[in-house]
Amino acid sequence: MNGIDKLILNLDQALRTLVSGTTVAGRPNPATMEAATPLDATASRHAAGLMRINHTGEVCAQALYQGQALTARLPEVRSSMEHAAREEGDHLAWCESRLTELGSRPSLLNPLWYGMSFSLGALAGLVGDRWSLGFVAETEQQVCEHLREHLAQLPADDQCSKAILQQMLVDEGQHATLARAAGGVELPTPIKHTMSAMARVMKTAVYKI
Repeated sequence: MNGIDKLILNLDQALRTLVSGTTVAGRPNPATMEAATPLDATASRHAAGLMRINHTGEVCAQALYQGQALTARLPEVRSSMEHAAREEGDHLAWCESRLTELGSRPSLLNPLWYGMSFSLGALAGLVGDRWSLGFVAETEQQVCEHLREHLAQLPADDQCSKAILQQMLVDEGQHATLARAAGGVELPTPIKHTMSAMARVMKTAVYKI
């Protein structure tokens, strides 16, 4: 593909990620295996805030992997990024579905986070595949940490949201493991702290907006 083809494909992927209802999961939604329990207004708002954060996290993951696949040098690394992006697409659809069930919506800030994450992914790919894979591994590790936090913070009766996050936790852990096994390097501590600080800003903003 030439540069224009790649640009069109990436624009198409961006629209599919950002426009509600356009992402279709390839796997069954884990929440369908759970009995939906009605939540009171306060619990529902809190669960929606947490799931909105997770939805935005998946928007960022889509952008990150697309950016890295665009600039990855080795075909096998590019293929690995694209496979991970497909699994993250399942997460995106599941979180969006749950937000709808909770009577809420995705974050209005998603286009901003998508653009930032795509740029970071492309930059990581330009630096080199081993650094790009290291970036993936650290990102997924931090995602796993906040998924565990959210599982503890969700209302006790919200088994549907918990089922989704539990499967996401399994998948994200596998992505981190595969990235390290493929040669991902350990990122310097200052970079890890910067990534963590950016994630905190995102979570604080997206919980309500």
